[in-house]
Amino acid sequence: MANTSSAKKAARKIARRAAINKSRRSRVRTFVRKVEEALASGDKEGAVAAFKAAEPELMRAATKGVLHRNTASRKVSRLAQRVKALA
Repeated sequence: MANTSSAKKAARKIARRAAINKSRRSRVRTFVRKVEEALASGDKEGAVAAFKAAEPELMRAATKGVLHRNTASRKVSRLAQRVKALA
């Protein structure tokens, strides 16, 4: 356990950031899952709508440091490819 007051404060800050990052990561996964489900069901309009919602969410996670820029770009690219293939 942290001994100094600054270390205790740092532990509190880290816990707060971790909770925020966890919720952001969960949010991204939810949006991506909605696209996946629409693709699996073959719902073209639903997939396009879900993708339009998921793309900014992925990029926001990248700017906030939850995901790496390249990871977010790769996920967007692969989802876009699959949505386009459905059409």
